[in-house]
Amino acid sequence: MLRISRDLSIDENDIEISFVRASGPGGQNVNKLSTAAQLRFDTRRITLPEDAALRLNRLAGQRMTKDGVIVIHAQRFRTQERNRADAIDRLTELLREAMTRPIPRRATKPTLGSKTRRLEGKKRRSDIKAKRGSARFDD
Repeated sequence: MLRISRDLSIDENDIEISFVRASGPGGQNVNKLSTAAQLRFDTRRITLPEDAALRLNRLAGQRMTKDGVIVIHAQRFRTQERNRADAIDRLTELLREAMTRPIPRRATKPTLGSKTRRLEGKKRRSDIKAKRGSARFDD
C-alpha cells in the first residue's frame, strides 16, 4: 500500500508498469534496451472526494484518458528501476497535490499609504512624459 495522504492510500497492485524503448539520445543503449517506464493507474479504483477528483482531472491534463486512466511516461534515467521509481513518485506527487485543498484568498483593501505612493508614481511618470515634447512657441 502506498500512503498518499491521511485519507488516501492506493494498492500497488492497481498500478500497471510496463517498460518500453526510450526516445532521444543515448546511442545503442536506447535502441537495444527497454528502459522507459510507462505507468498506468485507473482512478476509478480509488474513492476520491468530488473536489479532489476535479482537481486531479485538471492537474493530470493530457496524462489522463477519457476513461480516467492516468498514464505517466518516465524515461529520465538509464535503468528500469530508477524510471519505475520516478514514475511512482510522480504519480504519488500528482495525487498528493490533488488531495490538498487550496487556501481561499481573502480580499483585502489597499492601505492609504499604498494608494498615495501609487498616485505619486503615476504623477511623476506623467510629468516626465509631458516634458518630452518639443517646446512650443506661440507666434
